Amino acid sequence: MAYETLLYAVADRIATITINRPDKRNALNATVIRELTEAFRAADADKGVGAIVLTGAGDKAFCAGADLGGGGMIAADGVFGRHEAGRGFLDLFRVMRAGAKPIVCAANGHVLAGGLGVALACDLLVAVDDADFGTPEVNVGLFPYVIMATIVRNTTNRKRMLELLLTGDKIRGAELVTLGWANKVVSRAEFPAAVADLAKKLASKSPAILTLGRRAYYAMGDMTFEQAIEYLQAVLTVNTLTEDAAEGITAFLEKRPPAWKGR
Repeated sequence: MAYETLLYAVADRIATITINRPDKRNALNATVIRELTEAFRAADADKGVGAIVLTGAGDKAFCAGADLGGGGMIAADGVFGRHEAGRGFLDLFRVMRAGAKPIVCAANGHVLAGGLGVALACDLLVAVDDADFGTPEVNVGLFPYVIMATIVRNTTNRKRMLELLLTGDKIRGAELVTLGWANKVVSRAEFPAAVADLAKKLASKSPAILTLGRRAYYAMGDMTFEQAIEYLQAVLTVNTLTEDAAEGITAFLEKRPPAWKGR
């Protein structure tokens, strides 16, 4: 499938989606958001894909946020027009959350504003150690409203998070892991291998069990404790009835690699 603003490739059961606007620091416009939504749906529907990697072209920015000079919500006419123009972002977040495949963000450069929302909507994140993360839009009279849905759910220190939202300050390096925004921060020399190793590890697992587990993780997060344990018990029962669970146990007992069927 050809895209105007993305690169899309599949190899070794890993779909790599690249925002391909390096001259614009991979900024988001309506076309990028629509094509990202389409690309995630395509990867999710491909039985030959076990994991997804999202990255940006070039080495300056993973994504610098909304393209303020490229139309979109800010340029739309009227209150209702602006409201509707922003709904594509909601669809993207919903598709990323509801999908079956784990998503790794390969943050190869700065992750700012709306780009931070997209990065944190991924399940796991590996960053280069010289990449700035933050929400500087407050400096131009805007606030990161919609992306707070992903930021809040991925932050361990809420006071520090609010400070960053209110000031527009940026962070990088080890604090990304401490704050919960990254799983790993590595040098640029180590970055390709770190991303590849993580994606390959995910792609080697049972696709059926990863789907059940990933969806259960997000679903139970917004439940009460009692709702969560009842729901998770039901998912566990489904898990034990899958062919992949039987194959995994048999392979363990026979001391061989499992042959996943995805069902």
